[in-house]
Amino acid sequence: MRVFIIFVVSFVLVSCDASDATSSSLSINQVEKSASGWPRSIMTSKGLLTLEKPPQRIVSTSVTLSGTLLAIDAPLIASGATMPNTSVAGEQGFMRQWEPIAIQRGVVPLYQTEPNAEAIINANPNLIIISATSGDSAMNLYEQLKDIAPTLVIGYDDKSWIQLAQIFGDLFGLETKAKKVIDDFQLKLHKTKEHITLPPQPTTAMVYYQDGSGANIWTEASAQGRLLIELGFTLAMVPESIKGNISMGKRNDIVIATGERFPDGLTGESILLFSASPKRVKQLNENSYLASVKAVQNKQVYAVGNDTFRLDYYSATNLLSRLNILFGPSNHEE
Repeated sequence: MRVFIIFVVSFVLVSCDASDATSSSLSINQVEKSASGWPRSIMTSKGLLTLEKPPQRIVSTSVTLSGTLLAIDAPLIASGATMPNTSVAGEQGFMRQWEPIAIQRGVVPLYQTEPNAEAIINANPNLIIISATSGDSAMNLYEQLKDIAPTLVIGYDDKSWIQLAQIFGDLFGLETKAKKVIDDFQLKLHKTKEHITLPPQPTTAMVYYQDGSGANIWTEASAQGRLLIELGFTLAMVPESIKGNISMGKRNDIVIATGERFPDGLTGESILLFSASPKRVKQLNENSYLASVKAVQNKQVYAVGNDTFRLDYYSATNLLSRLNILFGPSNHEE
């Protein structure tokens, strides 16, 4: 099995110097454990780091990564949050799929939307985790935070939550818990694959903008795309002619389709709307600009839930349940 890992050190952890990073044979995201289990070393984009013992006070600046940390029972004490009381977030600004669990475990919201260095520092972490990319990244604070506590930078736009769980499990000494969570999910995935009848293929999987002007189309590199492929879906090709918008930064997991080229990007025989409730299907079908899209004409547009913009163990499990409802035996004639 391929091993992924992340970057940590705490006040009880030891950071390697530049010469160690240069001489190490580890590749990026690879972990090395001593025969006794500790210390553990990892090579990241910020260099080689060594962990002498498991961290005890983890602060996550990424609301996306926090869900996976909770799933494996990592010692998460605080997390960045997003705008509260929306379709995707609850009162604390945490993702609805795991907010009750975070509250039960006493996880404190650090801030809402805009990263706040003072709030992070006041949480007294011995490990800070930052997303390398995406809307919940606090990379602009990295230089400041790395002098306060060991700071891990890890991307999730090219990793599934399962890969992240393996990384965190290996790094924090939570391998057994990570394996149990992953095995439980894989069993649910296998059962879902056996029971559903796929809609017409290939499928365009996307997040449809609220104003109807475009969408972010998931690629095979996205967590959403990878999960669909595991279930047997084929992702529709996105024409090169609509690519090139990098207004959200360079991303591997999405293709931005907007403006006059938007309809040309919806090449799937069916469409799955992520981060969407059923009423979004009606809104898309009534968009006259998309009337020529084949999946719209054939009424093959489906919503898979408001919580599917950020996939973690909890939202991915919810996604499987919705796919069973949409495409399970009860929805097909004998």
